[in-house]
Amino acid sequence: MDITIHASFLPHTDPEASLRFYRDALGFEVRKDVGYENMRWLTVGPPSRPDTNIVLYPPTADPGITEEEGRVITEMIAKGTFASIMLATGDVDAAFEQIQATGAEVLQEPTDQDWGMRDCAFRDPAGNTVRLQQVP
Repeated sequence: MDITIHASFLPHTDPEASLRFYRDALGFEVRKDVGYENMRWLTVGPPSRPDTNIVLYPPTADPGITEEEGRVITEMIAKGTFASIMLATGDVDAAFEQIQATGAEVLQEPTDQDWGMRDCAFRDPAGNTVRLQQVP
């Protein structure tokens, strides 16, 4: 069996700010930009991995979400406790410098972790945690 990750979903609260972070700070390409009524879904991904996508979505777009649930989701996003993603790079220090230079919010500078990985972390404009690990 060969299973891969095709798409992962992260909420956004401001599509233009999310574009600036994922496109300009992380260097991802925009693959889809879809609007419906006053909502927008953005699909982005690394240029070298056309089959790996992150879909940035309006967090309360699901009609099954109640007003109270939408409020809780919005609060959790703002606190940075709703969603996160782990990305990888061959040189976390160089990537950190480039991303930090764009003004991205730093959560953690590059650090050697007890479990053997070197990583750093940022917050995207919605508040999602974006961790970046160094892999060989």
